Amino acid sequence: MAAPTPMAQPKPKAALHLISFTHLYYIVNFKASHRHMMEQFKVLFVFVLFMLLVLKVMVSFWWRPRKIEGHFSKQGIRGPPYRFFIGNVKELVGMMMKASSQPMSFSHNILPRVLSFYHHWKKIYGATFLVWFGPTVRVTISDPELIREIFTSKSEFYEKNESPPLVKQLEGDGLLSLKGEKWSQHRRIISPTFHMENLKLLIPTMATSVVEMLEKWKAMAEEKGEVEIEVSECFQTLTEDVITRTAFGSSYEDGKAVFRLQAQQMVLAADAFQKAFIPGYRFFPTRRNIKSWKLDKEIKKSLVKLIDRRKENACGKEETKGHKDLLGLMIRASNATNVTVDDIVEECKTFFFAGKHTTSNLLTWTTILLAMHPHWQVLARDELVTACQARDIPTKEDLLKLKTLSMIVKESLRLYPPTIATMRRAKADVELGEYKIPCGTELLIPILAVHHDQATWGSDATEFNPGRFSKGVSRAANHPLAFIPFGLGARTCVGRNLALLQTKLALAIILRRFTFTLAPSYRHAPTVLMLLYPQYGAPVRFQPISVTPID
Repeated sequence: MAAPTPMAQPKPKAALHLISFTHLYYIVNFKASHRHMMEQFKVLFVFVLFMLLVLKVMVSFWWRPRKIEGHFSKQGIRGPPYRFFIGNVKELVGMMMKASSQPMSFSHNILPRVLSFYHHWKKIYGATFLVWFGPTVRVTISDPELIREIFTSKSEFYEKNESPPLVKQLEGDGLLSLKGEKWSQHRRIISPTFHMENLKLLIPTMATSVVEMLEKWKAMAEEKGEVEIEVSECFQTLTEDVITRTAFGSSYEDGKAVFRLQAQQMVLAADAFQKAFIPGYRFFPTRRNIKSWKLDKEIKKSLVKLIDRRKENACGKEETKGHKDLLGLMIRASNATNVTVDDIVEECKTFFFAGKHTTSNLLTWTTILLAMHPHWQVLARDELVTACQARDIPTKEDLLKLKTLSMIVKESLRLYPPTIATMRRAKADVELGEYKIPCGTELLIPILAVHHDQATWGSDATEFNPGRFSKGVSRAANHPLAFIPFGLGARTCVGRNLALLQTKLALAIILRRFTFTLAPSYRHAPTVLMLLYPQYGAPVRFQPISVTPID
C-alpha cells in the first residue's frame, strides 16, 4: 500500500499572514462589538441615572409629602393641599402681597394683615394645621402648653432652624444661629454683658444719647411750637449708638465706623431679599451683590484690626472696672478657650443687627401706641413726676418704680412683637401633647397669633390695654406662657434686658419733655421684612413741654 502523501504545508510566511488576518478580523470585530456594547452601556447608564433622578424627585416631591399628609391627617391635623414642588408658596405669597397692598384702619387687629395666611387657614383647618413651603412641611403650633413643651420640658428634642442665606448674611453666624455646645459656650461668655447690674452702668451714656437727640427736636420745634419726626429712623440711630457702646466699650468710635459699613450692607441685602425667589440670585455678580461682598470683606477686615488693637491695648491685663462690653468678654475668652477671631467678628455682627432693630422697633411701636392713646401718656407722665420729682432724667432706682411705663412697654410687645414668629425642627420622632411628630418636621410658632388670641387674652385681645399687666406677666392672660416676645427657655433673647432698659429710659425722658400725636401723614401699615416695622414709616408730631430743672 502506497504511503500516504503528506499534506501540503503552507509556507510559514503565508501562515503568518493568515493568522494575522484572522487575528485582525477578530480584533476589529471585537472592538466594534465592544464599542457598540459601551454605547449601549452608556445609554443604559444614563437611563438608569435619569430613572433614579425621577424616582428621587417623585419620592421627595410627591410620595413623602403624601405620606406626611396621611400621617398627620390620621391625627386630625390637616391643611391646604400640597401642590407638587411648590407646596402652598403661591397661595401664601399671594395672600401676603394682597394684605400688604393697602394701609389698614387705626386698629391693633393686625394679624389678618401681617400673618394673613395663618389668619385665613386657621378659620378653615383650626389653630394647628399643616402648611407646605415647597416639599417642606411646617406644623403651626399656637397652644401655650405645647409651646412650653417645645421650648422647655422637651427642648432637647428640638433645634433652631437654619436661617436663609440672605438673613444669615445680615445677622452673622453668632448666637442667633449657633447650635449645640458652641452656642452654649458663647452664651456663657456673652451673658455677663447683659446682666442688669452691668447694664445699669450704661444709663448715663444712654441718657446722654437720648437728650442729644431731643435737644435737636426741641430746636426744630421752636418756630412752630411743634415738630414732625420720622421716629423709626431716629430711633435706629439712637439704638445704634447705645448698641455700639455696649458691644465695644472703650473701642466705641472704631465700632461705630465698622457698623456704618454694615448699615450700608443691610440696605443692599434688603434689596436682594426682595429677589430671593430667584434661584441663586445671591450668587449673581450683579452690581449690588459685588458691592455687598466687598462691604462684607471690609467689615471683617476692620473688625479683625479692631480686635487686634484691643488685644494689644489690654496687654494681658483683665479689665475689672466699669461696664463689661461684649468685645472685651469675647477677647478674654479667646485667650482661654477655642473662641476664634472669626467667632468674635460674627458675634459682633449678630449683636449689632439683632440689638439695633429689635430695640428701635420696640421704641417705634410704643411711641405710635402712646400717640394713638394719649390718656396713657398722661398716666405715664404723672408717674414719672412722682417717681423722679424734679429730675427729668431717671436714675436706675427711678426706673424700677415706673410700673405704668413697664406695663405700656409690655403691651406694646404683646400687640407688636418685633419677631412675629419663630421655628423649631424636631431632631427625632417625638410626642408633642397628643400628637406624634416625625423627625425633621418643622414647627411654626406664630408669636403674634399667640399674643392676639381672644381665648387666652380675653375679648379685648386686639385692644391697647396696658392695665392687663398690672398684676404681672404670669397673671395677664389665662396661661402664664402666653407672652413670649423674646422667646422662651434656654434660647430666650440674651439682649432682653438691654432692650427693655433702653426703651424705658428713652420713653421716660421723651415723656418729660414732649407730648405727641400721630402726624396726619401717618398710615397704619404694620408689615414684615424679617422684623415687624411700619411699612410707610412713623411720622409723629412732638410738642415741647416745660421741664423742671434738675436738683
